[in-house]
Amino acid sequence: MLMGFLLGGITYHLLGKATRPSYTLFSPRIPKQMEETSRAFSEIVKAVSPAVVNISSTKTVKKQPTPFDEFFDFLYPFPDGKGKRWKEQSLGSGVIVSPDGYIVTNNHVIEQADEIRVILIDKKSFKAKVIGADPKSDIAIIKIDAKGLPMVPWGDSEKLQVGEFVLAIGNPFGLSHTVTMGIISAVGRADVGITDYENFIQTDAAINPGNSGGPLVNIRGEIIGINTAIFSKTGGYQGIGFSVPSGMVRLVMDQLIKQGKVTRGWLGVTIQEITPEIAKKFGLKASEGALVSDVAKGSPSHRAGVMRGDVILELNGKKIRDVASLRNMVAQSNIGSQVDIKILRRDREITLKAIIMELPSEMGEVIPSSSRAPNSAGNALSGITVMDLNAAIAKQLGMDKDEKGVVIIKVEYGASAEDAGVRKGDVIQEIDRQRINGLNDFNKAVSKIKQGDTVLLFINRGGKRLYTALQPQ
Repeated sequence: MLMGFLLGGITYHLLGKATRPSYTLFSPRIPKQMEETSRAFSEIVKAVSPAVVNISSTKTVKKQPTPFDEFFDFLYPFPDGKGKRWKEQSLGSGVIVSPDGYIVTNNHVIEQADEIRVILIDKKSFKAKVIGADPKSDIAIIKIDAKGLPMVPWGDSEKLQVGEFVLAIGNPFGLSHTVTMGIISAVGRADVGITDYENFIQTDAAINPGNSGGPLVNIRGEIIGINTAIFSKTGGYQGIGFSVPSGMVRLVMDQLIKQGKVTRGWLGVTIQEITPEIAKKFGLKASEGALVSDVAKGSPSHRAGVMRGDVILELNGKKIRDVASLRNMVAQSNIGSQVDIKILRRDREITLKAIIMELPSEMGEVIPSSSRAPNSAGNALSGITVMDLNAAIAKQLGMDKDEKGVVIIKVEYGASAEDAGVRKGDVIQEIDRQRINGLNDFNKAVSKIKQGDTVLLFINRGGKRLYTALQPQ
């Protein structure tokens, strides 16, 4: 019996070992390059994070008086002052750009603040003072009283390529030193409606409220942009964020530190975008460049010989893509410098020379005009009613009394003119580049328009001039 138990136990052990599944730990084979890339991103964060700061601003908001205030004063004749005013706090980010305490952030982070506090990565807190702010680019410079601070070097935003890896570092929702990664989705974004001067870097790196003013850095740990805004329908991240490029930030920063204000160049032209319809009427192969719709008297452009109807193709050898690109180039030009303006004038390319002047405080360099392409077919001018422009009407419309043309008094619903954005009160001064001084000129021009023709109008709208193209119905 003893031998039987012994043999049975040995047999059970051997059979169990033979049938028992074996488990082995699996270690994935990670390519060495991937490991190096991961470590590289970590090194970038270690180098940049100490220079990223948390900015807390406080401002006092006063309660606006209402008709019910007297009623409540009757109920509470001895108010304690509560409810009349309160303090509002906002959080943002910034980045140290010099060892002696200069910090770049957004204007909207510190705007109208009574007190600004900066918290470093080691939790040290400093009271900051505003060196200067530029609402037109949403950039502000503040300073704290400290020495030997960590800083981040600048990168060249002009050399950015779509698809490059970038990191956004900031304090979204008060979560200190949050890092997100993405790529550059686009460069040169304009007409976003955030600031007056737009040339944004678009990225899909997660940017949320609180990231404003923080840096966007490349894989070399250099600042290539300052995070400014997001496109969102919910208030949170939706994959589209915008940063002010480092090139623009540095120009603004240098002027704010040296002068306390930003001066911008001025040419004295009103320009507008070139739509495919306008390009066709001007004989352009592509909808590129900026169409001059007006030239200010005595301005640099006027002295250089720029004329209404010219298409600006290049500035100092740099191609003009659209209104925004010309606007930014001129604004960033040095006051008093000479620039070469390459224009297209009635199928001839001409290069003119102009001296950049400082942008007058009461004027804007360009007033971009938008024109929505119509879709109909027929007589392009049908559906509008006009009358002669006289001195009294010109005064009502905010125009010079000596202006000539015909004023639109009615635009029918669904007409080509309505689709193109033409409206009541506009004064037509040219049709297909032919001068219109009154009804006789208008009727002659209309009689020459054939069915299916696209018509180019030059319009004076309250003193602002623009071209627009009407497609036939």
